[in-house]
Amino acid sequence: MDGTTFGRASLLCTLLLWAFQVCFGAVTVNVAPKVEVLKGATAKLPCTYTVSPTPSNTVVEWYIEEHGTRQRVAFSQGGVGKSDEGTILTGRVTIGEDFSLTISSVQPSDELDFFCQVTAGPAGVGDATTMLKVFFAPEKPELTKPSTQAISVGETTSSEIGTCVTMNGHPQPRIIWFKDDQPLPEVKDRREKTNMVSSVVKEASGLYTVKNILYMQPKKADKDSVFQCIVEYSMPGDQIKQKKSDTITINLNYPSEKATFSLLNTDLIKEGDAVTMKCETDGNPQPEFDFVKDGKAITGQRGVLLLKSVKRTDAGVYMCTATDFENLDADLRGNITLTVNYIDPVSVIPAEPQVVMLGDKVEWQCKTKASAVHTVQWKKGSEVLSQDGMLSIQDVSYDKAGEYMCVGAVPSVPGLIAQASVNLTVKGKPMIQTPPITEVGKEGDMVTMKCSAYGSPAPQFNWKPSGKESVSVEGNKVVSTMTLQATAEVMKDGVTCEVSNKHGTDSKTFMVSLKRAIDNSADRADKQQGGSSGVVIAVVVCVLLLLLLVALIYFLNKKSKLPCSKKDKKEMASGEVNNDIVVEMKTDKANEEAGLLNKRPSTEQ
Repeated sequence: MDGTTFGRASLLCTLLLWAFQVCFGAVTVNVAPKVEVLKGATAKLPCTYTVSPTPSNTVVEWYIEEHGTRQRVAFSQGGVGKSDEGTILTGRVTIGEDFSLTISSVQPSDELDFFCQVTAGPAGVGDATTMLKVFFAPEKPELTKPSTQAISVGETTSSEIGTCVTMNGHPQPRIIWFKDDQPLPEVKDRREKTNMVSSVVKEASGLYTVKNILYMQPKKADKDSVFQCIVEYSMPGDQIKQKKSDTITINLNYPSEKATFSLLNTDLIKEGDAVTMKCETDGNPQPEFDFVKDGKAITGQRGVLLLKSVKRTDAGVYMCTATDFENLDADLRGNITLTVNYIDPVSVIPAEPQVVMLGDKVEWQCKTKASAVHTVQWKKGSEVLSQDGMLSIQDVSYDKAGEYMCVGAVPSVPGLIAQASVNLTVKGKPMIQTPPITEVGKEGDMVTMKCSAYGSPAPQFNWKPSGKESVSVEGNKVVSTMTLQATAEVMKDGVTCEVSNKHGTDSKTFMVSLKRAIDNSADRADKQQGGSSGVVIAVVVCVLLLLLLVALIYFLNKKSKLPCSKKDKKEMASGEVNNDIVVEMKTDKANEEAGLLNKRPSTEQ
């Protein structure tokens, strides 16, 4: 057939098809190309159609396709929808009035092609296909190390590094390996040094379990590497999500190349300290180690040499050696020079306890030696008395008695000290401390007094008058506490404390007085303050009355009602007026005073 004939035949077929559609009608079916749903959820597959011309009876049917064969699951005819029995969707599928297919409790096995078919009598038959996609997130991947022994560097075959398993995912997830946070290329060829072997199991639930094993020929640089696997899976809406496993490191054996011998103590070493030295190599596992000092072997344990309570004789050069049979050419040795700081016990001269009489002189000398610059101090309590090793006390008093400490120290080595103590006893007649005044609320009350006295030998006490007594020692003092009644005699004469020993006596009188009445004194102060206020008020009133009197006199004078005012007016008629206020005072010298008070400038020349 030539081209012209073929063209004419095609045109004829097209015209016939158009004529068929015009005469007999056509069916158009519309569905969603893809519907996505999570496992266990409900899926709705829409279906609409158009028919021209509109038939009197139309049937809408939904089919699934399994193993190349279609099987109806639901249909709608005359507005009534029904589901078919004996299908994998029976009991879970319905068809609505809008011809959409609803599937409840969707399972992975429901991931099929669904066909919506419309039969419209003379108009014909039409259908369209929807793909149902089911999703379920897999569990967190579990990463495990092999149960075999450690992996050795230099092996000619790849060793298992770890196994990663993720379970119950849909669709089938993907496992990706990471080393030190960097993804490893997926290699399936087992002849490669680094490769992965993957296997997939489809469970009875329709979900997938994926296992992936990583094989490598690790190098020494991988001894600290961190491995991890990630499962990558799909979710509705073209989402790609991930879940990470825990991390693992590998137990890698590799030969030693060098040894390190280190002192673990961080502070300077001094006599009595425990010293720890550690020898290790850069290989794994660690070889056996030998320790030597001055040509003599010393026993250590697993590369650790422990010296308990070192002495100055332990100072010197220590050596560790190791032999690694995987690398016999390596020089595995290390040295440590140990320095032990020390200070000799301090020597005090005289070392015996010193007993001197009150007012005498005493001296001590203290010496020591140390491995470094040191100091020597004399102390009594926290007070530093001398910095040169010599302590001299002139005119000894009772308060000088007690314990003195000589302390030698090496400032450059904290905690390196040596010390010794001596005791000073001061003998002499007793001396009573000045007693305070004792107060009581009222006569007849009980009163307690303390008599404190220095002296060696310890003094004996005698109270006059006496009462209930107790004696105690407080440092260098002996204290007698006595309680008695504050009688009239006691209030008048006081109480006498007398002390004595073989060197002499001393006595003091304790006076007893009544407590001051603070409240009465306050009342008296208030009364005094009230009296003072009364005086001030009286003075103010007097001043006001005086001013009032002066104003009255001035007013009467202006009104010319005073006898003296007329005369004055006559005298001042021919002269200028003086507005001075005139006060008349009557005394024995009335005329004289009146003249002085009424004195005016003369108007006559």
